[in-house]
Amino acid sequence: MPGVRTVIKPRPGTHARFSTNRFHETWHVLSDDHGARLLARLLWGLSYQARPGTVLVIGREFLLPTPFDADPADPIVLVPGWCTPFDDRIAARLKKHLPLGNSDGTIRWQTFGLDPAAEPEALARRYARYRPVRGEIARRRGLLVLSPDTPEDCRTWALSAARLDSVPFGTDYTYLDEWDRGHDGEIQIFRRFRSMVGTAGQARAQVLSRAASTGTPDDLRAQIWAEAARIRHRATRKITEETVQAS
Repeated sequence: MPGVRTVIKPRPGTHARFSTNRFHETWHVLSDDHGARLLARLLWGLSYQARPGTVLVIGREFLLPTPFDADPADPIVLVPGWCTPFDDRIAARLKKHLPLGNSDGTIRWQTFGLDPAAEPEALARRYARYRPVRGEIARRRGLLVLSPDTPEDCRTWALSAARLDSVPFGTDYTYLDEWDRGHDGEIQIFRRFRSMVGTAGQARAQVLSRAASTGTPDDLRAQIWAEAARIRHRATRKITEETVQAS
């Protein structure tokens, strides 16, 4: 396809899963800690190994519905903006070829420098020579496109993803772009990402099963959020009751 000559994807057995949504005028890549670490390594390797016409696709086999309302997620495309043009026409052609067929081979993804670069002292030196991070985060023809402008921007995104940690508060996030009356892109992780996806799917099914469930998409989401909150409350109450009985 014009503009794209090499399409890279994670191995079929990859455990990480992702989702996407748009909220508060910002595109989000959603996952858990494991997904953030994989995304960091994909971006770090891309910053060094990309060649003209290269893109990296996280396709539907690695996607889950959103953990809030079980909306379907978009395939995620990592585009090295410094060497691969990627406009709406190219996006449409790529989308047409998804899901990707059998691979023509395996690439050894080199990320040796990521861990040393993520050490506190190395990060401090990087931040001391601060420069704005530039890139495009946009939805093109049903694909969520993350396209850093330069290899250095790509490595900055990788380090931002690598530092995410949901353990202290159950969630963590990092913006991908500079503030300009808002942000275009964000990576957000949740410790209970998969459980949240399951609850959202259950809530969506229950809401849609009711004849009275009508209205706009925003109305539907509000109903799903409320139903998911009730499901979580019932689960918490059940656990509490079982704990009391056991004691």
